[in-house]
Amino acid sequence: MLRKSEAVPVLELLYAVLTLVFVVAGLTMVGMAVRAYAQTSRRAMLHLSLGFALAVAGAAATMISAFVTDFSGTRGLLLVNSGLTTFGYLFVMYSLVTYEA
Repeated sequence: MLRKSEAVPVLELLYAVLTLVFVVAGLTMVGMAVRAYAQTSRRAMLHLSLGFALAVAGAAATMISAFVTDFSGTRGLLLVNSGLTTFGYLFVMYSLVTYEA
């Protein structure tokens, strides 16, 4: 079993790795949505790419800020992450609703 001092770096590393995977996957989806817009000229694809970009920005900004501030101010970090992710998902939802319009 890991001692408390050993567990924290493992958790921080796991957090960083999972966030980086999320960022790469999210940026891939942004690229796919932009390419779909270029091929179809559907504005919904722009909204979709913006939604994914906001979700990625929230995750990336939270991770960078967490390591810069040594994980202090977690309430602010969570607020920024939740806010950007929420607005990102709203854009994703909007793109789905307006796709056929």
